[in-house]
Amino acid sequence: MSLWFAHPLFLPSAIVGVTIVLWATSLLPEFITALLFFTAAMTAKIAPPDVIFGGFASSAFWLVFSGFVLGVAIRKTGLADRAARALSAKLTDSWPLMVASVVLLSYALAFVMPSNMGRIALLMPIVAAMAKRASIADGSRAWFGLALAVGFGTFQLSATILPANVPNLVMSGAAEGSYGIHLNYVPYLLLHTPVLGILKGLILIGLICWLFPGSPKPARDLAPSAPMGRDEKRLAWLLAVVLVMWVTESWHGVGPAWTGLAASVIVMLPRIGFITGEEFSAGVNMRTCIYVAGILGLAITVTQTGIGSAVGEALLRLMPLDADKPFTSFIALTGITTALNFIMTANGVPALYTTLAQSFSDATGFPLLSVIMIQVLGYSTPLLPYQASPIVVAMGLGKVPAKAGMLLCLALAVATWLVLLPLDYLWFSVLGQL
Repeated sequence: MSLWFAHPLFLPSAIVGVTIVLWATSLLPEFITALLFFTAAMTAKIAPPDVIFGGFASSAFWLVFSGFVLGVAIRKTGLADRAARALSAKLTDSWPLMVASVVLLSYALAFVMPSNMGRIALLMPIVAAMAKRASIADGSRAWFGLALAVGFGTFQLSATILPANVPNLVMSGAAEGSYGIHLNYVPYLLLHTPVLGILKGLILIGLICWLFPGSPKPARDLAPSAPMGRDEKRLAWLLAVVLVMWVTESWHGVGPAWTGLAASVIVMLPRIGFITGEEFSAGVNMRTCIYVAGILGLAITVTQTGIGSAVGEALLRLMPLDADKPFTSFIALTGITTALNFIMTANGVPALYTTLAQSFSDATGFPLLSVIMIQVLGYSTPLLPYQASPIVVAMGLGKVPAKAGMLLCLALAVATWLVLLPLDYLWFSVLGQL
């Protein structure tokens, strides 16, 4: 026993394990658990401060922050209500139509905006205003369903579009750095969209309609919309510039987080901006920001301390990888990704899994590229909300309770494993990937 306690990974693993259990069970508010993680990790010195607090230096953290700021401005100027007015006239005739329109809008926007957080920041105030116009009250189960439609549609479905979320980019970089494999946009889209995009989107719509029922009242405005005010026009132009910068990131090299942060500063400038210090304090949810920083910091800590590598190697020995049983091997590889999701979260999984892909390929007989691609089903299907920071952000913006997010996570994961995993295996086989 003394040798076990003396193992260098024992204390880091214990701190990480307790943090994950607290997030998974919601015994404490999520941001308090994040602060406890920072405190315990620093006190025990399990990693350097720049690793433990690495989440605050992450672009994802600043996208969350700027998303809150821009959301406050969009709501205050009336721009959100104007966009919602245009949408709600046609999309609130029935609850399935309303949910489907939000999921489709979240997915479609991923083709032109590279940032999950940016898309959520743009959509949430519009969807909130649309819900209000359809007489869906804040805090109702119907509103929780719409907020989760934004989060799940944005994160889970965008995994089928190569540059549209962080885990995809991590996987692409790791594949190129480790094996010289360059992933291409169209083949990637063809491999994943039919099952993990279209079919999963339909299942998501059905689950939200079932678990979070609603009865929208169609908004019929007889009076024409008033002309855009000065602040609306100015903010619309600013958002247009931000959107262009996000879409053209590959040309100018400025990350979406820093574009969003620059826009947030402009929004808050005295006499030039749109929101006051009091409105900033009331509208920017620092609890969610701290929670996201904790998630990202934990993932970085797991990687840097070697916990992730140790778990990955253990899973490689335990999982039934057999070249003579391809379907079993397919399930096992997806299971490995799902297990890694618990300790590294979605952003960190591809970094470790991809480096182990050659070993997985040797054990299963699958082509190396196919082994790399199989992980997409696993990291895009979190079992708990904390495993995917965009879902956490959407829940924070929509004030969705943890239990509601966990319910949809688990329901969609079960449907994915029972229905979509076999179909994904068949689609891989049809395309000659296995």
